[in-house]
Amino acid sequence: MPGTELFGSEERKEILDVVDNGVLFRYGHDQQRNGRWKAREFEAEVRKLTGARYAHAISNGSAAIAIAMAACGIGAGDEVIVPPFTFIASIEAVLFIGAIPVFAEIDETLCLSAEGIRKVTTSKTKAICLVHMCGGMADMDAIMKVTEELNLILVEDAGQAFASTYKGKAIGLFGKAGSYSFDFFKIATAGEGGIFVTDDEATYKLADAYSDHGHNHEGNNRGMEQHPVLGFNYRISELHAAVGLAQTRKVPQIREANQKHKKMLMNILSQTEGISFAHVADPSGDSATFLNFFLPDTETASRTVAELNKAGIGGFNYWYTNMYHFINQWDHLKEMRTAAKLPVELLGSPQDYAKLELPKSQEVVGRLISFGIRCTWTEDEVRELANGISNCVKLVTGVATV
Repeated sequence: MPGTELFGSEERKEILDVVDNGVLFRYGHDQQRNGRWKAREFEAEVRKLTGARYAHAISNGSAAIAIAMAACGIGAGDEVIVPPFTFIASIEAVLFIGAIPVFAEIDETLCLSAEGIRKVTTSKTKAICLVHMCGGMADMDAIMKVTEELNLILVEDAGQAFASTYKGKAIGLFGKAGSYSFDFFKIATAGEGGIFVTDDEATYKLADAYSDHGHNHEGNNRGMEQHPVLGFNYRISELHAAVGLAQTRKVPQIREANQKHKKMLMNILSQTEGISFAHVADPSGDSATFLNFFLPDTETASRTVAELNKAGIGGFNYWYTNMYHFINQWDHLKEMRTAAKLPVELLGSPQDYAKLELPKSQEVVGRLISFGIRCTWTEDEVRELANGISNCVKLVTGVATV
């Protein structure tokens, strides 16, 4: 968790600014706050880092992707192409804005593939929710080509890809709108927080209002503001924004350290028979928050996981059995266990979620093991981890003996 590794005096200073003036609310109270606007500063820092024309801080990354879709006009009954490998918040966001998730295959980028998108697109498809998994990015040349060919709205869930770029452009800015997460497990954290980004003014204004009960935030009297649309409460607090602000300033140094450590790991592990690596469409733009490697098949990966656990080597995820990030474990979705009826239950879905056949995704995720990269590792710690992983793989593949 790189962001929290560097948590210290900078975050404390920004938090104390808020505590000292007593204004925890992001809007209004101009005189009392003494010129301190942490949400605004947080947004400005994200714009500076990503090059986004507009950025809006909100309560969390899950809200950010839901707001991004709503601001793009995606809603009740619209079919949205989604991946089966993602934190389930991406799917929940589609469901709770009233739209209908349609699952497509991923590839070795760990993201939706252009081929997978084409195979499930119909006349009813309105949008793609492209999730950039594990610090990297999709093949954006291929994704943009298919998006334009099929005339679909592209919305990017870059919750795990803040600070990633593709050919010099920030991930999250290729579609009509994008989102980042600043929860506890990301490259930068606000504790809880999210950022909506877009280069389109009209989309930004809709998101700005939608995230705060429809307020247009014009003038200096909140009680007299106009309400161009209905909205809900997805506001971020000044305390959370203060942490996000300090953390975002540290991202360039975190990314640099991550990339160094990931390169070392890959150089060492590439010498181990049976290990290959997830495809990063633009390695120079990788935020390098994860080392993602493949083993020859699901059985080998599963046995390697057992060896890693036996050896006490932690810090990894085997997503194939992870309860939140892969469709195999989403029984509550497959059985549509809801607290209150959703539009998809009335309108129906073109897919039976309990009987989906996604062989490429099953094969990719079954072979995948991901290790979180720490920016504070020493070179000795990196070598120790790489050697530990290598030894476990060798035990499973028979290259080494017990």
